[in-house]
Amino acid sequence: MSELTFEQMLEDSLKTIHAGEVVEGTVIDVKPEEIVLNIGYKADGILTKAEYSNDNSVDLTTVVKPGDTMEVKVLKVNDGEGQVLLTYKRLAADRGNKRIEEAYNTHEVLKAPVAQVLEGGLSVIVDEVRIFIPASLVSDTYEKDLSKYAGQEIEFVISEYNPKRRRYIGDRKQLIVAKKAQMQKELFERIKEGDIVEGVVKNVTDFGAFVDLGGADGLLHISEMSWGRVEHPKKVFKVGDKLTVLIKEINGSKIALSLKFDDSNPWRNAAEKYAVGTVITGKVARMTDFGAFVELEPGVDALLHVSQIAKEHIDKPANVLSAGQEITAKIVDFNEADRKISLSIKALQAPEPAREQEAKAAEEDADAVSVDIDAVIAAEKAKDETAAETDAE
Repeated sequence: MSELTFEQMLEDSLKTIHAGEVVEGTVIDVKPEEIVLNIGYKADGILTKAEYSNDNSVDLTTVVKPGDTMEVKVLKVNDGEGQVLLTYKRLAADRGNKRIEEAYNTHEVLKAPVAQVLEGGLSVIVDEVRIFIPASLVSDTYEKDLSKYAGQEIEFVISEYNPKRRRYIGDRKQLIVAKKAQMQKELFERIKEGDIVEGVVKNVTDFGAFVDLGGADGLLHISEMSWGRVEHPKKVFKVGDKLTVLIKEINGSKIALSLKFDDSNPWRNAAEKYAVGTVITGKVARMTDFGAFVELEPGVDALLHVSQIAKEHIDKPANVLSAGQEITAKIVDFNEADRKISLSIKALQAPEPAREQEAKAAEEDADAVSVDIDAVIAAEKAKDETAAETDAE
């Protein structure tokens, strides 16, 4: 019996491997682009960066070090240079497939950072399995620009699993919808009409602002934004503003909000401030054919009727007044129940000057005196004529 050579004994002591086999190796050298492993075979195994991960930016020296052990899959026993070509990402993908399949069957919520923002959606990687989340399933509202999700960690579920076609679809929308439904339920259980709550302006329209209350949106109508007049909601609020609002009404899932708090109601002490006879100063807010509405303070308007603008006749208020003009007038009527105040400028205009009255009275007296003198002269003349006639006889 012939003795085996050292080389033959060494070769016999080494295991045999074949493509597709999963082996364990020990890192003996690592470079940014390549890992060399001892896999217990006559040749070392080579794991390139391209076969380690789908992330091309990874530096292999930051993920492993000499002495580390790792499981890899054999791609080729001989790469043409006598080395064994290995893959880590495909082994991870095989295991990832099982992981994704389990998540699909159990509706497990997965979490992963967004690896890539695509034209039609987002791409995430879970255990080396690339999952596509269509734009329509990213959120519960349409989002044209998805760039804000780049690198962001998001939660989703697997809505479609097809390993044969390597089609893995994620859905983030249903999680958002479910979360909002739960938050809405909790919100409506917690709030009631008359409550004062915190919110954030979500959207501003021509007729009002929608405020996120943390589970549901409430509408702050333009008429409820202030006790005074609001020209346009966008001149008062912007998206992201934090507000403290009053829940005015809850009707089913609709919430009406208000910023007209009772303690700031200008009519609370209006009876004292605007008693009949009080002279006030205000600004002309708007005009009609029958009069002008004057703002005494935000939330308190008074009517200056066209007949009370001046003593002389005026056809239309616009002929003598203009919007924004400051006027001084007298309060001639106050109706707290109907919140109506009437003004008059004419009431402040003085009567005819005293000297004119005196002159008129003097003239009237002069006329009276003149009449008396004429009567005396006439009487004296008649007396003389009678005497003359007597003498002639």
